[in-house]
Amino acid sequence: MRYLLDTHAVVWYVRKVPNLPSKVEEIIDDESNRRYISSTSLWEIAIKVNLDKLQLNSTFDEFLGVIRSSKFEILQIRDEYLKRLSVLPFIHKDPFDRLLISTALVENLTIITADENVRKYSVPWVW
Repeated sequence: MRYLLDTHAVVWYVRKVPNLPSKVEEIIDDESNRRYISSTSLWEIAIKVNLDKLQLNSTFDEFLGVIRSSKFEILQIRDEYLKRLSVLPFIHKDPFDRLLISTALVENLTIITADENVRKYSVPWVW
């Protein structure tokens, strides 16, 4: 299977926060799955760290280093994601989540998320 981690799932997984359900942790740890993180999430994390809305217990640079040296594949923003975003129904207002949804739709990925607003879209999800 192919999974795209929502931003909170990335942070919780890397920081080993107990909020992550064991089922989700097993999916992420299963090396037969392909696990993706969008550069959109990294951008969101950087902004939240800068605004003191998110504490990483490390510097952002160290956090990014962990991501880059891990089992995750990083997806850069592509034109196809933006084109899909431009016609995505405006159910959810969060611009980062909307771009993650568009990415998942274009790439046929299942989103790992606890966000109920993401689940309102016709995109596969698990939590």
